[in-house]
Amino acid sequence: MGRAPVRTIRRVPASEAAPPAFPAPVRQPAPLSRGNVLFLVGFFLALAVLVVGNLVHVPVAIMSPGPTMNTLGDVPGKSDGSALISIEGLPAYDAEGELSFTTVSVLGGPGFPVDAFDVLWAWIDPSQDVLPVDQVFDPNASEERIAEENAVQMAGSQEEATAVALRALGKTVTTHVKIAEILDESLAKDVLRMGDRIVRVGDVTITTADSVRSALQVVRPGEQIEVEVSRAGSSKVVDVPTMSGSEGRTALGVLLQLDHDFPAKVTINAGEVGGPSAGLMFALGIYDKLTPGSLTDGRDVAGTGTIDDAGDVGPIGGIKQKMAGARAGGSEYFLAPVENCPEVTGNIPSGLEVFAVDTFDDARQAVEGIASGRTSGLRRC
Repeated sequence: MGRAPVRTIRRVPASEAAPPAFPAPVRQPAPLSRGNVLFLVGFFLALAVLVVGNLVHVPVAIMSPGPTMNTLGDVPGKSDGSALISIEGLPAYDAEGELSFTTVSVLGGPGFPVDAFDVLWAWIDPSQDVLPVDQVFDPNASEERIAEENAVQMAGSQEEATAVALRALGKTVTTHVKIAEILDESLAKDVLRMGDRIVRVGDVTITTADSVRSALQVVRPGEQIEVEVSRAGSSKVVDVPTMSGSEGRTALGVLLQLDHDFPAKVTINAGEVGGPSAGLMFALGIYDKLTPGSLTDGRDVAGTGTIDDAGDVGPIGGIKQKMAGARAGGSEYFLAPVENCPEVTGNIPSGLEVFAVDTFDDARQAVEGIASGRTSGLRRC
């Protein structure tokens, strides 16, 4: 028989055996230096401040210089060459130079919260102002309500500017008071309509918005008063329920605006700018476009101020920011309402000459003086 295979087993000496499998030694991290610790602490503190600064909203409004817009030029941002002021029905002329209205950028109020970093930057920048938000916005008004009121004020300023400029040219312009908007809370929604021209309130013939407000005070809030309106060319007399307005005064719950019968169609495209403060510069721009030659003789004049139907110039907010914006935009001359003079003094940017005006005629004479180089007799703040 064959022999079975034999397996030989060799014993390995202990000295030749593989070492036992122990885990590799763990290397301990070097301790942080004092400088590294301070860096990390500072980093996380800065991160915390950044987060908190952006999350904490502050009840203030910040006013900053906004852009200027030339009433004699084209609509900013439009590529089709649309004029900011266009006129149909009367001869219009090209005008050189600039008659620019100024704007203010406002951060804060409903829908536009201000954080701690906004406030810190505004404190550093001398051209900005930080004000209590209630000083700038009605605390009870919503973002939508503020936008609506600004739009109504802008439309009213354009109407009155057109009336003043046309009358300065000897044109006949008849003034009416119309309902620009009916508030949601108004009790008169069922009897009044947007666009109604108010002819009479009680026994008072209406000539101005103030005459409407005064005539309403013969009744108490909640009582009815007889109102005559002109609607689509027809007269209509209605009994209108009143409500309590600001300071408890009797009100209709409507926004009023002056309406006119113009001998020409004047269209002003100011974009999304709201409020009444461009009225003076609109009036000057319309007047310049309706007269041959250039009122400015090529000079760059900016300004601000409300204007009413009688041609009186009224004060505005943010005069410091508007002067700063005018100078940044290249203007060397600025028209400011007389009533804003206390705020003008001490805040005039270098290189800007400021002239105080009280009426449209004052403003026109000031521009004519600037154009001719004879400014020594013009009123200043």
